[in-house]
Amino acid sequence: MSRIEKLQELLKESGEDSFLQHALALEYIKIGNDADARLLFTKILQREPAYIGSYYHLAKLLERAGEIDKAIEVYKKGMMEAKAVNDNHAYNELMMALEDIEE
Repeated sequence: MSRIEKLQELLKESGEDSFLQHALALEYIKIGNDADARLLFTKILQREPAYIGSYYHLAKLLERAGEIDKAIEVYKKGMMEAKAVNDNHAYNELMMALEDIEE
């Protein structure tokens, strides 16, 4: 059984678990399935806006798709959420990624 299959099975058992969905989205990225990864990251953030790790990965997917304005929005929203929970590491990562595409 592949990692993707294992994660899908776990999600069937546990429902909408952000950690498992995030892990599944990362596996989708590894195989080039950006569409499903993007959908999962979006679902996570709609349900749980404080799941900060998903902002970076969603924004990177948007960048790759050429949707720079949307990526900038996601980076900024993630920075706002990171600041709200005093996650300086995530804030700085998001800020550096944002600066890279705004240049």
